[in-house]
Amino acid sequence: MQTYKLTVFEKNGEKLLDEAFEAKNNEEAKTIGQKLLHRHAYEEHTHRCTSPLGKLVLFHV
Repeated sequence: MQTYKLTVFEKNGEKLLDEAFEAKNNEEAKTIGQKLLHRHAYEEHTHRCTSPLGKLVLFHV
């Protein structure tokens, strides 16, 4: 398992969510990230999910 990080921002740059979670790979992390966004109703906010190596696995402006 690897630790991924999901961050959600307001338009003014304020952080709304900064959550770490574990996943087996980038595809699983993308699915988990989308579920977290849906749970918090942040799908349309600017967000990113990064891998432990800094790769973007989920991104929306």
